[in-house]
Amino acid sequence: MQAPLAERMRPNNLDNYIGQKHIVGEGAILRNAIESNILPSIILWGPPGVGKTTLANIISHQLKRPFYALSAINSGVKDIRDIIDKAKGTGMFAQNNPILFIDEIHRFSKSQQDSLLGAVEKGTVTLIGATTENPSFEVISALLSRCQVYILKHLDKDDLLTMLKLAMETDSILKTKKITITESEALLRLSGGDGRKLLNIFELVVNAIGGNEVEITNEKVTTIIQQNITLYDKTGENHYDIISAFIKSIRGSDPNAAVYWLARMIEGGEDPLFIARRLLILASEDIGNANPTALVIANNCFQAVNIIGYPESRIILSQAVIYLACSAKSNASYMAINQAQETVQQSGNLPVPLHLRNAPTKLMKDNGYGADYKYSHSYENNFSEQEYLPDNIKGMKFYEPGNNAREKELRAYLKGHWRDKYKY
Repeated sequence: MQAPLAERMRPNNLDNYIGQKHIVGEGAILRNAIESNILPSIILWGPPGVGKTTLANIISHQLKRPFYALSAINSGVKDIRDIIDKAKGTGMFAQNNPILFIDEIHRFSKSQQDSLLGAVEKGTVTLIGATTENPSFEVISALLSRCQVYILKHLDKDDLLTMLKLAMETDSILKTKKITITESEALLRLSGGDGRKLLNIFELVVNAIGGNEVEITNEKVTTIIQQNITLYDKTGENHYDIISAFIKSIRGSDPNAAVYWLARMIEGGEDPLFIARRLLILASEDIGNANPTALVIANNCFQAVNIIGYPESRIILSQAVIYLACSAKSNASYMAINQAQETVQQSGNLPVPLHLRNAPTKLMKDNGYGADYKYSHSYENNFSEQEYLPDNIKGMKFYEPGNNAREKELRAYLKGHWRDKYKY
């Protein structure tokens, strides 16, 4: 049985590795570490199909080190300890220590991650963990502090087209055919920046069309893929499409569609905590102060799911999803922090106004720190009109209350205090 195209096209050196130039291009930080053979333990964080596993294999190949691989889905503490015991006998020099690659490290429990600490700290192994989830949430702090985190990005259009061209020219099977890509938009759209998915789709389409002369068009690709699409693949093929539909249904206030997509994830075996985390984010990003209770509900849902697990947690998830879908919506808080961060990036470190500065010493007080500050609780309605922003951006408004009952109250409150300053 022949290997899939994505596996046949897996490169074995950095020169043939496509994408991620920000970390492995010429002169980039991770490439320098590899070429100098001074590699710390690392976490590769990025979406499916962007080359995390491939990069781990390339690192091992280029450094000529023993390579051990585990999948967090089907490995336990005993498997980790067995590999660490083997690693202890392979060499005494830190720069030649074995590489332990753990795919989907975010699925390891705390005890499993704890079992890695000693070996990583002593340099018995160099850990390379791969994750599609934010390691700040999924990797224990003690282990995370011993690793460098590198963020891998979706492959862009040029990367994906280069991948297809290389496959047609070098793959032992594809190069025997005359393949013409008349239209590439459907291939690129369906791949979603996932290189593995792109090659799998491409191979499926080529085989479905058949013959030695193959013309690929958007219509052919769409028709073939619609006939072959799977229910749900939590490892990447359909994962991000389903969660996107789920989030957009809640944002769009459609509880029926939201519960349907929730059911798709549940039937596909999705991690319930993954779903609950997305609800926490949505409660602030898409509902916010239009209904502050939404965040409380989402947080309680997360805690309950963490305690209960499947199958009962599906009921709790359903309740939270329906509540969030039926809530008033506002992205005002999300837009406010985006604009504020953009202002900080453009304006730099503007000085804090003197009257707002901390003045713990007499010298600071003598130099005006804290002078003329008005303590709001000493004034009527616990409000004193004064400037709280740096001079260069005074009067700038970041928060624009949404058009909903709760935030209309906030708008009236702010307008009553600030009158025309912020134009509420």
